[in-house]
Amino acid sequence: MELKNTMLAFLALAFFGCQEQKYVPVTTFQEAEDPVAISTEAENLWNQTGKQLNGAWGSIDWRYSRSEVPQVLADKPCALVAWRGEKASAQLLLWAAEGANGVTCHIDDFKADNASLPSTIAQARFVRYTLADINSPEFKKGGPSVLMPDMLDSLSRFDMAPRTTHPVWITIQVPQDAVAGVYTSTVTVKSQDKGKISFPIQLKVIDHLLPTPDQWSYHLDLWQHPSAVARAEGLQMWSDEHFEALRQTMIPLAKAGQKVITATLNKDPWNHQCYDAYEDMIKWTRHKDGSWSYDYQVFDRWVEMMLSIGINRMINCYSMVPWNCELDYFDEAENKKVTVVATPGKPEFAQMWEPFLADFKKHLDEKGWLDITNIAMDERSPEQMDAAVKVLEKCAPEMGFAIADNHKSYKKYNRMRDVCVSQGQKVDHDDIVARRANGFNTTFYVCCGPFYPNTFTFSHPYEAELLGWYGLACDYDGMLRWAYNSWPENPQYDSRFGNWSSGDTYLVYPYLRSSIRFERLIDGIEAAEKVRILRKEGANLEELDKVLEEIRTKDINNSQLPWQEVVEKANTLLNSL
Repeated sequence: MELKNTMLAFLALAFFGCQEQKYVPVTTFQEAEDPVAISTEAENLWNQTGKQLNGAWGSIDWRYSRSEVPQVLADKPCALVAWRGEKASAQLLLWAAEGANGVTCHIDDFKADNASLPSTIAQARFVRYTLADINSPEFKKGGPSVLMPDMLDSLSRFDMAPRTTHPVWITIQVPQDAVAGVYTSTVTVKSQDKGKISFPIQLKVIDHLLPTPDQWSYHLDLWQHPSAVARAEGLQMWSDEHFEALRQTMIPLAKAGQKVITATLNKDPWNHQCYDAYEDMIKWTRHKDGSWSYDYQVFDRWVEMMLSIGINRMINCYSMVPWNCELDYFDEAENKKVTVVATPGKPEFAQMWEPFLADFKKHLDEKGWLDITNIAMDERSPEQMDAAVKVLEKCAPEMGFAIADNHKSYKKYNRMRDVCVSQGQKVDHDDIVARRANGFNTTFYVCCGPFYPNTFTFSHPYEAELLGWYGLACDYDGMLRWAYNSWPENPQYDSRFGNWSSGDTYLVYPYLRSSIRFERLIDGIEAAEKVRILRKEGANLEELDKVLEEIRTKDINNSQLPWQEVVEKANTLLNSL
């Protein structure tokens, strides 16, 4: 009897042990179906692929279809070059005709003849596909859509459906104290049911130091959107949990060298042109005796949090001239919220803004923020600007002005601390030099235009880096873009929103997930910083300056010119110095 019970126990253990070994699918969202029918030629390529898991190094400059076998791949190790302190990227492509379950990526330590770097400096992220507009300047709302790879997921393993290609984005953060030399490592891809494959990777570390992002001079201004984080992650607006999510969301922005805190003065200054309206940061109250008071509690907490993670150059407050000129306040006498239209130049404008500016100036002075705070405007008319500047100079001349300018308004005012001009309207270089001498910065911006180069989900990845080279060539101090995280309803499934080109309103995804576009934008910022450092060191940049002259003088918006090759040449020259 005892032997029988022992055998039964053994069989039960073996049975349940087998049950425990049963594969558990990866829990994640379902990507959209590919709206583009696969061609007969593409079908034939899948038929020739075989049953195994396949892989090869791709290019970080291009996007690859999920539904097709990738073509024109380099049959050689991935070779990266980076300074100490710089971030380097690579794109590994995986495809399988019969799919592959439980795919994982492991990266070995990096070893050189005289040194080694730990594997923890590298990160492998699965690239996910989202619906996007076609890559065409004739984009129209409701037009044809395509699938585009963009989001860098945080999954540790991934299930590949049959007849799909999935990129893996490899990011290497070279330590600042790394020993210069040539390092080698291996990326090993394992599958639960398709075995494993290995990919050699080489990293050449150049003996130049890129400082930490908080020391970069590049003036990066990507607008932040707190309300979008609350909605996308299901958090109560301005709760402790919301602020912690905001802090985590904004840390990658700080690590990209962000210099500006986006704050709001009243109701949504952009008249709800994003999926989420901007929630008030400052509550205005008009009392029964006609006096005013202002609750800065949320504003202060937001600014303090952003300062704590290193975003501390400017606080740009939108806006004295919101897009619909509407302002909200709570009226004690009527016991309700009131909305007024305060058009610049009208009596209501001064009546609303003069008491606020006086109080706001006092509050900023008490907090020690007056010198870094700007009243910010976005593409307002010269007439509206004149009226707003008049009131600001009367009530708070100590505060600066910031403007996203498409009317060359900056030429009229000497106090424009932060000027950002539409990419299509170049600033006279003499103005950039004169403003810099006064301690003011001058940047450029892209938004819903131009079509090229830009950072839409259909844009070629190298376009994001090209923006950094363009700003450098034109001697701008940096760039601005709306927006860092103004997410549509479900960005990981569909990147389109409203009349904007897909991906126009954001560069990262909810729950701390980056994108190909954001990573390549950082590449351009790092390139600009590296050139600045070399100029300061007195390096001979004659050949590189010829490439910058080409970028500056040729039509940057002409997508038919070989700009990808220009970016590649510029990087090669830069890393040879």
